[in-house]
Amino acid sequence: MTTETGATITYCDKHPDRETGLRCNRCNRLMCTQCAVLTPTGYRCTECVRDQKKVFDTAEWRDYALATLVAAPLAALGSAIVPMLGFLSLFLTPIAGTVIAEAVRAVVARRRSKLLFRAVAAAVVGGSLPMLVRTIMFITLGGSGFIFSLIWQVVYTVGAAAAAYARLSGIKIGR
Repeated sequence: MTTETGATITYCDKHPDRETGLRCNRCNRLMCTQCAVLTPTGYRCTECVRDQKKVFDTAEWRDYALATLVAAPLAALGSAIVPMLGFLSLFLTPIAGTVIAEAVRAVVARRRSKLLFRAVAAAVVGGSLPMLVRTIMFITLGGSGFIFSLIWQVVYTVGAAAAAYARLSGIKIGR
């Protein structure tokens, strides 16, 4: 369709009732602003973005089991050490998360996927859970001195899981 000035009116491929002049910078498909996804290289259609994500998700089915088998015992070991460290656990927790992430990365041969990163974070929490439950039981049985131990266990569990996830997923903190 052309306007009075002779310009051609184009419509979104998915939404034929919406006028647009926006095209995907990869496949040149017409798209409206709802269909457009802003990438570092410009606007792309959802199909091209979906295809691009498949390139980066390289994890295989066995990687999830291997990652869990590595992350959970390492997290449990760190969780067992935390009561001895006390306040120092604030500073050593990110290091523990990084060590766990690097061990997982080595075992899965650097394959990656968002679900794999989440599985590792869950395995860190699961590995830390026995010591966390044990500490809670001591407190409920009247061990008032264990309250700080509980705080350090929680700090370790949350911090190590977050550090492992951030390290594996490539989240940049600061500049």
